[in-house]
Amino acid sequence: MPDNKFFWDAAKEDRFVGQRCGDCGHYRFPLRPMCPKCHSLNTEEVELSGKAKVVSWIRPRHPMPFGFKALPTVVVVELEEGFRFVSNLEGIAFEDVTAGLEVEVAFVETMGKAKVPVFRPLGGGA
Repeated sequence: MPDNKFFWDAAKEDRFVGQRCGDCGHYRFPLRPMCPKCHSLNTEEVELSGKAKVVSWIRPRHPMPFGFKALPTVVVVELEEGFRFVSNLEGIAFEDVTAGLEVEVAFVETMGKAKVPVFRPLGGGA
């Protein structure tokens, strides 16, 4: 999709980016051409902090997620920029995950040699 190509291009370079309205400053997620707040088409591509807090988490069990050797921990995180993002959490046992856990973005390679953002506990992890 043309609206999110810049996101995946940046991920290949280990950069976490997003969209912000060039008129009102509202962050746009999911990525889209029009601001949901003021309806402006003025879009800015911006670097995101990559820092977040865990809001919710789950471990999908059936069917086994394709491409994973072990069950992933899927999280909803709230980014410092004020919107939520769904990804995987690495570097911590599922039993040790808590609401409010501070995490930071990292990038891992997929089977197809692309890169995707994942989150790890702030200041450490695998």
